[in-house]
Amino acid sequence: MEFIKAHPARIYAVAVAALALVAHYQPELPTALVLGLVAAVLGTGEAVQRAEDRKTAGAGEATGDEHQGDDQADADELSA
Repeated sequence: MEFIKAHPARIYAVAVAALALVAHYQPELPTALVLGLVAAVLGTGEAVQRAEDRKTAGAGEATGDEHQGDDQADADELSA
């Protein structure tokens, strides 16, 4: 479960690649089935994007507070 939360984009990429391979090597699959899978993949892509956005926002908040004083310290060193 932790891997899924940590790497949703990787899992999504593998699923998309697998869908493309199946569609290529099994041309007799019904078009409606393939289109349904494509719609599901696109919906999953939206969820993956939101998860990545949350991770990015959380990383920005965490690192922004930790290094906020570093710029002032660097400026003080340069002016001395």
